Amino acid sequence: IEYAEKKSFSIYVKFPYVSEKKVTLPAGVDPKHAYSVIWTTTPWTMPANVAISVNPELEYGWVKVGDEYYLMATELVDAAMKDIGIEDYEIVNRFSGADLELAEFKHPFVERNATVLCGDHVTLEAGTGCVHTAPAHGEDDFNIVMRYNKEGKTELPIVSLVNETGNYTKQVDDNRYGDTEFPLAGVEIHDAEVPVIKILAHNNALLHKSSLRHQYAHCWRCKNPVIYRATEQWFSSVDGYRQQALDAIDNQVQWIPKWGHDRIFNMVRDRGDWVISRQRIWGVPIPIYYCESCGEHIINDDTIKALQEKVAVEGSDAWWAHSAKELLPEGFKCPHCGHDEFKKETDIMDVWFDSGSSWSGVLEVNGLDVPCAMYLEGSDQHRGWFNSSLLTAVATTGKAPYNSVLTHGFVVDGEGRKMSKSVGNTVAPSDIIDVYGADVMRLWVSSADYQADVRLSKDIVKQLS
Repeated sequence: IEYAEKKSFSIYVKFPYVSEKKVTLPAGVDPKHAYSVIWTTTPWTMPANVAISVNPELEYGWVKVGDEYYLMATELVDAAMKDIGIEDYEIVNRFSGADLELAEFKHPFVERNATVLCGDHVTLEAGTGCVHTAPAHGEDDFNIVMRYNKEGKTELPIVSLVNETGNYTKQVDDNRYGDTEFPLAGVEIHDAEVPVIKILAHNNALLHKSSLRHQYAHCWRCKNPVIYRATEQWFSSVDGYRQQALDAIDNQVQWIPKWGHDRIFNMVRDRGDWVISRQRIWGVPIPIYYCESCGEHIINDDTIKALQEKVAVEGSDAWWAHSAKELLPEGFKCPHCGHDEFKKETDIMDVWFDSGSSWSGVLEVNGLDVPCAMYLEGSDQHRGWFNSSLLTAVATTGKAPYNSVLTHGFVVDGEGRKMSKSVGNTVAPSDIIDVYGADVMRLWVSSADYQADVRLSKDIVKQLS
């Protein structure tokens, strides 16, 4: 992920108060005129809102503006009112954010309530201190909703209404309040921002709209802005073999240079479960079936053995070449419901699982000793090949696949920048050899300290020559 400037909408949205839930309201205030106010730069995420997050340690209050009352963090009131363009306002009472826990407000245009959750990710950097929470489209949002659900305090859904092409699904228009003048189904999310804002305005929920330029996550390759989208995935539970992996790092493997030990140790110690599924149309399949009747996933010794026999002859493409019935044992029935129609998993294995299994393909398959003497690669592979190889080997054999790991630096240009074809600062060894001969290339290689990044440019080679 890279960060680049992006122009985004900046909107303040009113969530109506739900009177039957206890929230500290000033005496005599009509609940129909009370709102929690959130601020967001992603209007397209509004249909996925299920909650409002507050910080339990911050002070909140009701702000009187005309005949309406807005819930905000008191320290952000002045800045928010200035941004909205309101000059005449008054904070009429104050209380702790913790007092708001599990209070409820109405979603602005969907027949669903937004439950107030307490989280320390809410800060005073911007906005109102009441944070729009759409768990399908933000890491903090997802984590706080999952935490509350696991603790049994809430049963909030993960409302995911964006498909793999970045378009809203047809469910986005379900359960909308009143008029549906602006249908969103099938619309690309960024094209939907103006319609969403119009929907908010139509429902008297849009308090203010403007725009801002800010740093936003972009794809490093295509340079386009990216989004978070919660999806179902397959995981390898690292907790099941984490300690064995750490023991292997400490006691089995020699790390060259020695700093490699701390780097990979900390990564394995702190990493979450390994997401091993990917949504691509090529690669090694995940050998799991789904029952067409009950929807349960199926993978057991019998299904794997039958597939192994096919793959031994045809390779992993057998998964794509045959139907589920052809790959399963003859007469196979769903162990959950007895049905006999199945579909195959379409996700592929993470390619790091492929490379991380290479020790088995090279060593075990050819009758060679495991572990091997040495793995040798660049410093980025503590997160990549060294890491995935360690995890697959420890999970299946109880030990690391290597006795030593040597880490080298990268070849960079004369100014120390990463070489990149798109930047145009690469130097091809063949070009050096054609001009100066192979001995000068050999001299440059043998004079370099492989443990650090190595600079290479035409001026460096000329000086060496």
